[in-house]
Amino acid sequence: MAIIITDECINCGACEPECPNTAIYEGGIEWAISDGTSVSEDYTLEGGKVVPAGEKQSPVEEDYYFIVPDKCTECVGFHEEPQCAAVCPVDCCVPDPDREETEDVLLDRKSKLHL
Repeated sequence: MAIIITDECINCGACEPECPNTAIYEGGIEWAISDGTSVSEDYTLEGGKVVPAGEKQSPVEEDYYFIVPDKCTECVGFHEEPQCAAVCPVDCCVPDPDREETEDVLLDRKSKLHL
């Protein structure tokens, strides 16, 4: 499953630099698939929408840090555990119960983000 940041986030920013996929953004910030990845062509998001890699997308959350599900690999292929959860001082980086994903799905996402 992907990781989410709950509304208990204190906006400390400790998680953001730890993400190997640049999937974590400050609340209210637009994001792009190309941020911190090697994607340069159109990219198909999980819902089937195709977007240009550098096109800015709407923030997932306005008030606190958020994780873009289309970029989260739970650090599979990089680290033993999700680094955002490892460094979070208030334990608000948690598995998303609505997004159960296998290791194969996460590794496939990693390979698409880091060609």
